[in-house]
This record gives sequence, structure tokens and C-alpha cells, in this order.
Amino acid sequence: LNQRFYENMNKGKDTVLIVDEAQAIRDLMAFEELRLLLNFQLNNRFLLTLLLIGQPELREKIDELKQLKQRLTLSYHLNPLNKEDTEKYIAHRLGIAGTKEKIFVGRASSTIWEDAGGVPRMINSICDMCLLVGYTKGLKEINADIAKRSAHGLDQ
Repeated sequence: LNQRFYENMNKGKDTVLIVDEAQAIRDLMAFEELRLLLNFQLNNRFLLTLLLIGQPELREKIDELKQLKQRLTLSYHLNPLNKEDTEKYIAHRLGIAGTKEKIFVGRASSTIWEDAGGVPRMINSICDMCLLVGYTKGLKEINADIAKRSAHGLDQ
């Protein structure tokens, strides 16, 4: 690892380790090993950036691990999106997927927001289900009824 970190640094590259669903790590020694990776540095420059991504329980675990918490320079909690931001978020995700068409029509976005509680991961899951249902039914648009039924798993 040390060699790779130095190679990346010499090439002007940053080394980033991303741990998603970090709250699922049960063995606290794994967190200690991650902390030890942060010791790789040269002339006060850290050779590794560590991103721990997870549910709110992750914060509680990190609070228990004082040495790791001291090494973390930034912590951010993403609050649930509001209705307007949910609509923009859905449009943005569709844009990344390659469409500018308005697929979620009427109150579909509002319905998704209500059922997802504004949580991006839930918004993604409901939208995925909506698009799957729409595809299987040959629909070009997703309305509030399809969104509601998809959110509740009623439309198989």
C-alpha cells in the first residue's frame, strides 16, 4: 500500500478509499485498521483520503472510537430532501441517465417524496420500481398512482 500511495502522489493522483454502508462494519478492529491507514503521509501531506459513508448509526460508532474521530476532518449528515429538491433530484438523475423528458408527471414526484420521506436512497428505490413498472406496462409517463403503487410494492 505504501508503495502505491507514493506512486499515486508522484503522478499527482489522490488516493481515496470509500467505504459505503460503513455502519454495517461490526468488528471495531476494522475501524482501527482504517484509522491506521491514515498514518501514511509525507511532509504533512496525507497520502490517503478516507470516506466513510453510512446511515446515522455510523456517527454513533465513530463517537465510540475517539482515536478515529480525532483523525476525521469533516463530517456531514445529509438531511432528507424537501419536495422541491426531490423533484430536482429526480430530474437530475434522469438527466444523468440520458433523458431530458419529463417522465414523472402530475403529483408523481410529490408522491415519491411523501413515501420516501425525502431520503435519497428511498427516492432512488421508488423511482427504480416506477421505471420498471412503466417499462413492463409500456408507459412513457409515470403518474402519482403508479408512484404510490410502486412505493408500496402493490404493482408487480
